[in-house]
Amino acid sequence: MAQLIVRDLDERVVAALKARAARNGRSTEAEHRRILEAVTAGEAPEPEAPFEPDMAAFAEAAARLRARFPSTADSTQVIREARDARRG
Repeated sequence: MAQLIVRDLDERVVAALKARAARNGRSTEAEHRRILEAVTAGEAPEPEAPFEPDMAAFAEAAARLRARFPSTADSTQVIREARDARRG
């Protein structure tokens, strides 16, 4: 059997391929093989599952950021001060 090496792939592409393989219950190498076989046979590769964001993880990450960078400023007050500063 032949081997194929692909260099200089973006890390996001590699991560997406690994995630796709996991979703399809295949090894990463088997997923690569399946994609290449489908494309060269003229088939469309299996469609990706729709992206569903993890809202709980997002909320946790947002809370961590808010905790790291607390804002005590009232945006109305900040806007007034900026406007007054421009007026001189």
